[in-house]
Amino acid sequence: MIQSARIRGVLSPVVTPFKADLAPDGQRFIAHCKWLLSQNCGLAVFGTTSEANSMAAEERSTLLDALVAAGLDTSRMMPGTGCCSITETVKLTSHAVKHGCAGVLMLPPFYYKGVSEEGLYGHFSEVVQRVGDARLRIYLYHIPPVAVVGMTTGLVERLLKAYPNAIAGLKDSSGDWNNTKTFLDAFTKSGFDVFVGSESFLLAGMRNGGVGTISATANVNPAAIHKLYAEWKNADADDQQAKLNVTRDAFGKNYPMISALKQGIAIYANDPAWRTVRPPLVELTAEQAKTLAAELKAISFTMPGLQSRT
Repeated sequence: MIQSARIRGVLSPVVTPFKADLAPDGQRFIAHCKWLLSQNCGLAVFGTTSEANSMAAEERSTLLDALVAAGLDTSRMMPGTGCCSITETVKLTSHAVKHGCAGVLMLPPFYYKGVSEEGLYGHFSEVVQRVGDARLRIYLYHIPPVAVVGMTTGLVERLLKAYPNAIAGLKDSSGDWNNTKTFLDAFTKSGFDVFVGSESFLLAGMRNGGVGTISATANVNPAAIHKLYAEWKNADADDQQAKLNVTRDAFGKNYPMISALKQGIAIYANDPAWRTVRPPLVELTAEQAKTLAAELKAISFTMPGLQSRT
């Protein structure tokens, strides 16, 4: 059966909780995913903010199985499945498709730099063919600040021509609005869905044919981000956007974003175990944690309903 409804709106690259021995914490992970869904936020599990590339493919598969076993709605999931290895990418992607996930978010193979468009086309083409499932929906993941290897309009054009059903969209985390607008202008009319990689660009994205955002701060501020997604045509949309930017800056301007998000959850869930990150990332220092807590209090930040679900 071919899926018809495309995933839209606000998705969170869900932060992955780790136990003291650095093993993924399935229980806390499920609880956080349930809370996000309750706040109208989809689950882009195993993204950059999830520390996915610090995890083995098997760990990701096991966590996805745990979400499915817990009864979470896979039509609201877009797991990250892109690895440097075609074999692992295919394995993770097939696993997500078999579980009925709405799509997969796929990094390019990023270890070798300066690779050709031909080489990247070959990689994605091989993945589509090996997965060989009509339900497959790939969202290309463009994040040059981290991966360095990126997507071009030429590559997207070629992939869309060859695999119009499988290539569904793109997440642009370039941090460059002009780049996002280039993708929006080139492809949205042909049904190719562009998600902005930060809610800072959500309003601009929606005004230019975008379909939502897959953003790190959706881990902590999902309801407010979804509100703007739903109300972007309202008169107060610019004010809503400005408020979202203030919250994003609180987490990301003066701190490493992933550690700060986990610290925020630790504070509002009253659960210090959430602070743990996998090396090479490090937790916020006690001083940073104290300052972040004060800054969040100063902007009246809340995470309603979080504690009861943790």
